[in-house]
Amino acid sequence: MRTDYLSAQDAATRLGVNLATLYAYVSRGRIDSRPGPDGRTREYSASDIEQLIERKQAGRGAAQGAAHSLAWGLPVMETRISLIRPRGHYYRGESAMVLAKNGATLEETALLLWDCGGHDPFAVESSRRWPEAIAVLLRRSEAPPLERTIAALPLLALDATHAHSADPLHRRQDAALLLRETAALLCATQPSAQPIHQVMAASWRKDGVGLPELVRCALVLCADHELNASSFATRVAASTGASLHAAACAGLATLSGPHHGGAVARAHAFIQEMLRERKPVDRVRERLRRGETLPAFGHTLYPEGDPRGAVLLEALQITHPRPNKLPAIERLIDAVQAQCGLQPNVDFALAAVASAYELSADVALAIFAAGRMAGWLAHALEQQESGSLIRPRASYVGRMPQREG
Repeated sequence: MRTDYLSAQDAATRLGVNLATLYAYVSRGRIDSRPGPDGRTREYSASDIEQLIERKQAGRGAAQGAAHSLAWGLPVMETRISLIRPRGHYYRGESAMVLAKNGATLEETALLLWDCGGHDPFAVESSRRWPEAIAVLLRRSEAPPLERTIAALPLLALDATHAHSADPLHRRQDAALLLRETAALLCATQPSAQPIHQVMAASWRKDGVGLPELVRCALVLCADHELNASSFATRVAASTGASLHAAACAGLATLSGPHHGGAVARAHAFIQEMLRERKPVDRVRERLRRGETLPAFGHTLYPEGDPRGAVLLEALQITHPRPNKLPAIERLIDAVQAQCGLQPNVDFALAAVASAYELSADVALAIFAAGRMAGWLAHALEQQESGSLIRPRASYVGRMPQREG
């Protein structure tokens, strides 16, 4: 008689895969898992496994499988940069959550992501004042941070010293300068050799007690997240031989979309709305009754809750910012969990940090973009060094020609 849940080995055997592939299915939300009876191991849903087997036996061809892989499916590319597991993500085998908790800076995280070894590209003195064309952009106060940065990067590329150098050290030196300059552009300040989290926090709230530490933690947690849409776009650009500036522009442009970076803005708006409510649980219940989603709660790759959000919210609780809006934010989290059991993800946590310090949604997105720039550059470097062009084929489903030739 089959049980509802199977051990890891039984589940892998039933699927005809190894344990690594089983874990990949779980990390992408295709197989549910729960703690085993001993509290140390995990069990895997037998019904989910049966559904996977049925789909395989239905004769799904290679083309259909490849198409499915583009939407939260199985891995389609090899990388040594980051790994996502149900309980967290890793940078070259190092837990991102542990790095964030233990005080790592974004620069230190970039050294790991870029596989710098004993070389520190940030040690090269390369800070500079903005060229006049960039200074003009920064004076346009109406330009949102992301759009301002997208417009500036091609101008900065004109003066890049090693834009098309094949030397790994040159490429990493350019990456280090680009990371610092991107952070400065996002918060409309001058490039600096100071730690990025300090530069960004000071540009927004010089009196924000605890804010630099929260920005540091958030930058590290956001530094990379495997092959998300913006990282894939960055890799496609880099695969053509485009410069780091051009590849990073592709990442920024992709992040600007409402289905990617827009999640942070929706989370911020949701928090602001709920901070005005005396009984947020009633408004949450009303949203759910209308069939509306709750912005920034739940994550496809983390069925048990996004650990990035948990770590950043825990750090926010420790700082006790003033004015103290944390109790209201925590009541909102409790209300959502009580109604539908969903946990806040990293987009919510970023918006919560901004809201707690009375900062805008643009600030929350700027933190995300500055952190993710380290990952985009890692993917661009890895793709450039592979020397391969990313060129998938399309499955044509339109009207067929009446005759060929």
